[in-house]
Amino acid sequence: MKHISTVLIVDDDPDIRNLISIYLKNEGYHLLQAENGEKAWELIQKESVQCIILDMMMPKMDGVQFLMKLRQESMIPVIYVTAKSEDMDKITGLSLGADDYVTKPFNPLELVARVKTNIRRYTHSTPIVQQAESYIEIGHLSINTDRHQVFIDQEEIVLTRREFDILALLAKNRSIVFSTDRIYEAVWKEEAISSQNTVMVHIRKIREKIAAVTPTKYIETVWGVGYKIEKE
Repeated sequence: MKHISTVLIVDDDPDIRNLISIYLKNEGYHLLQAENGEKAWELIQKESVQCIILDMMMPKMDGVQFLMKLRQESMIPVIYVTAKSEDMDKITGLSLGADDYVTKPFNPLELVARVKTNIRRYTHSTPIVQQAESYIEIGHLSINTDRHQVFIDQEEIVLTRREFDILALLAKNRSIVFSTDRIYEAVWKEEAISSQNTVMVHIRKIREKIAAVTPTKYIETVWGVGYKIEKE
């Protein structure tokens, strides 16, 4: 079955969101819309998104603030939308981690082409010679450490950066039990002080996201010791 890519359009102008949606729907994409960065952030915590079209000027959380927050957690492709005369906006967006940009007024067909290109770069596998290093497979669970992507069969599990790092740590060290302190120090790169609750919350969220797709429980609790992923 062909995987339908999801595009998130973040713009405070509903007319622009709807115009972009029309063109992308005609190309078979699934669309999500948000009127500001706060709403967009809520959506990507719940939905698997393969590309974000992001406006610069928005209320509550603007494009700069959203992009800075996003890049702490994810490498989802971002196409920045800027005013034609604002060259500084383009530079700012790219320096903060945007993958591409279009200027207003833009040609919707050009935007569609840019969406296709960025999704293709994001979702395509790395060359075969690199797969042994970049992929971890445990049963139906597949982790791409280069792209920070997790799949159960063909369905992507969207994790935050910390969640991904915890899962990858356990997956790379199968059958080894990690205490909460050890996980915290490896992932957060800080001394573990009152770290138990922080790690437990992240483990719970990982489990919930995996459980939404499969009943298989990959992360095991070793009571009184910590967590592990067992070998298949």
